[in-house]
Amino acid sequence: MSELATLELNGGVATLTLRRVGQRNALSVDLLEALHARMDEADAIEGLRVLVVAGEGRAFCAGMDLKQVVVAESGDPGLALRLLSSLGELTLRLRRLPAVTVASVNGAAIGGGCGLSCVCDISVTHEGAKLGFPEVDMGLCPAVVAPWVVRKVGAGMARKILLMGGLIEPGEALRVGLVNELVGSREALDERVGEIAARLADASGHALAATKSLLNELDNSLDAGLIGRGAELSARVLATPEAQAALSARLR
Repeated sequence: MSELATLELNGGVATLTLRRVGQRNALSVDLLEALHARMDEADAIEGLRVLVVAGEGRAFCAGMDLKQVVVAESGDPGLALRLLSSLGELTLRLRRLPAVTVASVNGAAIGGGCGLSCVCDISVTHEGAKLGFPEVDMGLCPAVVAPWVVRKVGAGMARKILLMGGLIEPGEALRVGLVNELVGSREALDERVGEIAARLADASGHALAATKSLLNELDNSLDAGLIGRGAELSARVLATPEAQAALSARLR
């Protein structure tokens, strides 16, 4: 089993942890492969009520690994599309999972990392965490995460968040609905997520799954075609000379 992502089970609650600590859990192809493998395991757990998604260390997920999407660094022009497509499929798998998903946003949740928080059914963070979608600041298009942001905060607020770019203070993220709860510290985050998970684990698994399935239908969450087109659009914009130059400059 890859140690880039782990799955720990405790009763009806499983915790999926991103463990690429040295890179602030930035999304690489290898990390995404490990996350998909852990999702295979989660799919096979009978009676799973809750899946907590967390990041090891001081970051939840810092977004895409820029070294893998800058062609001058990776030497592979097709790598970005594979990475974005894998991320898109991961978001769909989290949404399709019958268990309730809870994002424990323990630090930086940037770009695709903030998208992972949005796709979860419930998201909790703490004061001092950094959240946001700075893609347009880097010449990129946040097309893979955009559907989840729209579903999380509404179309009008999503336009402001994604077009303005930059980062959002945790209090503002709570106000606009980007996260569902905000606690005062990292330690309090663990406690609160544990309380939420315990409450959900005591509920009827059938009722939770049925309710989540209905909610997915109501907001058209499982439109795989939309997510796939988003990955292709993001990859096309990312491949432009402007975007490649901007990202290369960030790596210097």
